[in-house]
Amino acid sequence: MSQDYDSDRPAQDLSHGGPDNPLGRERGYSRGQIDTRSPRRGRKILLFAIGVIAVAAWTTWGGSIVSMNPTAARSAPATSKTVLSISQIASRVDSGLADVVSTDGYQQATAAGTGIVLTSAGEVLTNNHVIEGATSIDVTDIGNGQKYTATPVGYDATADVAVLQLQGTSGLTTPSLGDSATVQAGDRVVALGNAGGKGGTPSVVSGTVIALDQSISASDELSGASEQLTRLIQSNARIKPGDSGGPLVNSRGQVIGMDTAASSGYQFQSRSGQAVEHAYSIPIDQALSIAKQIESGTTTSDIHIGATAFLGVEIAPSSASGSGMGGFGASNQGSTSGVTIAGIVPRSPIALAGLTAGDMITAVGGRSIFTANNVAQTLLRYHPGDKISITWVDQHGRSHATTLTLTSGPAA
Repeated sequence: MSQDYDSDRPAQDLSHGGPDNPLGRERGYSRGQIDTRSPRRGRKILLFAIGVIAVAAWTTWGGSIVSMNPTAARSAPATSKTVLSISQIASRVDSGLADVVSTDGYQQATAAGTGIVLTSAGEVLTNNHVIEGATSIDVTDIGNGQKYTATPVGYDATADVAVLQLQGTSGLTTPSLGDSATVQAGDRVVALGNAGGKGGTPSVVSGTVIALDQSISASDELSGASEQLTRLIQSNARIKPGDSGGPLVNSRGQVIGMDTAASSGYQFQSRSGQAVEHAYSIPIDQALSIAKQIESGTTTSDIHIGATAFLGVEIAPSSASGSGMGGFGASNQGSTSGVTIAGIVPRSPIALAGLTAGDMITAVGGRSIFTANNVAQTLLRYHPGDKISITWVDQHGRSHATTLTLTSGPAA
């Protein structure tokens, strides 16, 4: 089993189920035994980064997705009205892409992904799972070859969409965006990205659209959290690790989707008997709608704007979930339900409050806590500097409550 990088972000096709996944630290199928022994140190070329993290504070965007000024940006070559070859498509789209590398300083690991440049001022669209777990983010623009520091403007973890702002940029090239509502099964598509995390000239794979409006379930084996992604474009383009956040492009050179998941390590048999790998892409119309809400500063139950609030706690997995250290799991000590602490980040808010491994958190912000999603959804409403109440039961069964001040931390 290779440990050079994790397999592409697998997802369970709800109509077919899924295979065993040999590697941890990624989104996994809900069926099969997961090996969570992936290394905690060293370079990790992932489509999905997780762990205890802190991200830089949000800065004001320098452009507008809602009303991009075409005279202010260097657009990629005009969209063709005729069918283009794969090389022609790549030459039209490459300059509007970016390599995204996020670093998890707590676990000494990096994650590689892809971004789509939205504005000349440096707004970049990518998957949330590409930057999740990042203490720092570096982005290299393919159009000019320059490397920039990036900060998250906001994200929607449930839809796996994030928007970054590159620092000190201007005049970046943007790709031509299409209308995902016009996509049909059988359409030829091309996926471009940072396959293998190698950087440089984007990788290119081709395929056809298999189905529309697909739903998949992706789960995080360490946190135990899961999300349902819907309305996805399904194709047989063989995307690889590092392609997440990259564009799915039609035969006229227009971006019609953002690649987010693949049935890596598992192949469906076609009617001809040949193995077909499935890739899933978020329709570009859907991704842009979320990006516009992020740009407007609109916080919802799913969308978080700016830096993420940080508790600094690692939650023990439940015995039923089988997830590894760091996963959220429900526990029950006597008649008290909550989540049990497996570890504490030194000098974090939770550490300063006096909680220790083995204690059980029962409520955060006045809300009862049972799962990872409870914690994540609660923290979406908070930002660094906010105060929040915590209640817990220690290992001797004594109840406690306190109010602590949140610091900067990971995407929920």
